[in-house]
Amino acid sequence: MKKEQRTEISSLGEFGLIDRLTKDISLKNTSSIKGIGDDAAIIQAEKRQVITTDILIEGIHFDLVYTPLKHLGYKSVIVNLSDVYAMNATPKQILVSIAISNRFSVEAIEEIYEGIELACNKYNVDLVGGDTTASPKGLVINVVAIGEQEKEKIVTRNTAKEGDLLCVSGDLGAAYMGLTILQREKQVFLNAPDANIELAGDNYIVGRQLKPEARKDIVDFFAEQQIVPTSMIDVSDGLSSEILHICKQSNVGCQLNEEAVPIASETYNKALEFGIDPINCALSGGEDYELLFTILPSDRSKVKQHPDISIIGEILDENLGVKLFTKGGNYHDIISLGWNSLKEGD
Repeated sequence: MKKEQRTEISSLGEFGLIDRLTKDISLKNTSSIKGIGDDAAIIQAEKRQVITTDILIEGIHFDLVYTPLKHLGYKSVIVNLSDVYAMNATPKQILVSIAISNRFSVEAIEEIYEGIELACNKYNVDLVGGDTTASPKGLVINVVAIGEQEKEKIVTRNTAKEGDLLCVSGDLGAAYMGLTILQREKQVFLNAPDANIELAGDNYIVGRQLKPEARKDIVDFFAEQQIVPTSMIDVSDGLSSEILHICKQSNVGCQLNEEAVPIASETYNKALEFGIDPINCALSGGEDYELLFTILPSDRSKVKQHPDISIIGEILDENLGVKLFTKGGNYHDIISLGWNSLKEGD
């Protein structure tokens, strides 16, 4: 069996590592004037800029027992691009900073950057800078994303109005069930390293956890149909948390209709197998990176043209509260049970 090559990071040094990781990177956007290779990047912005950042920490946000490094690099970009799209903006540049322990070889870091570059190419985004440093323990990735949009088309969380329709893209709860499966199989592996890992038939939901996508297509659809959502947020912490964010910041109430919440059959069936109510996967799971948004009632016919957008509720007066209308015809208060990024790692 051929031994895998391992190049120690210390053999290259910081600048040698950066040169190796970025040697094939080229700029695609005209707004990216100067990228990697100087003290700072230079960007020429003609529109309003939106800027976001997310940090991923080993043992809290990801587990390398079941997360391929290339997928991790890809996902680290996607979670940031999703935030830019949630502002109805177009991402143009990212900066990536990474802290690495001596557990990792140069080849391992190259795998991460292969995923980063794959995401950049797919979403037409430029990697224009960042930093590398040593970590005493584990792996840390921090990404900054920069996007742009015309001032009047930028969408925030705090502008929903009574009478608006509540909509969501895609389906919800799949990433949570994917994580549940991966954690189960991790325990099987730890207890019996020679046991077979069973993921057959679960490719969709496992993929939603390991390699999510940002909903660029939804923002493109808004532009084509001349729709400007009245508020928007991405579903990273669970549907319940995101609805509450919009309602709190907009000073409104909401009725969410359980029957209208989109849940894929794979998610639904796997949740029942694990003894979980499927609606709870959607409400509290998180990491779906779908777009939750509100629209004017006059845009209903436009939105209904899109096969991957569901109208799931209505914005109400603040005094009516934030309610789930169940399939059984009952009302329940929606509470935030989404994933908490400050909790201890599993």
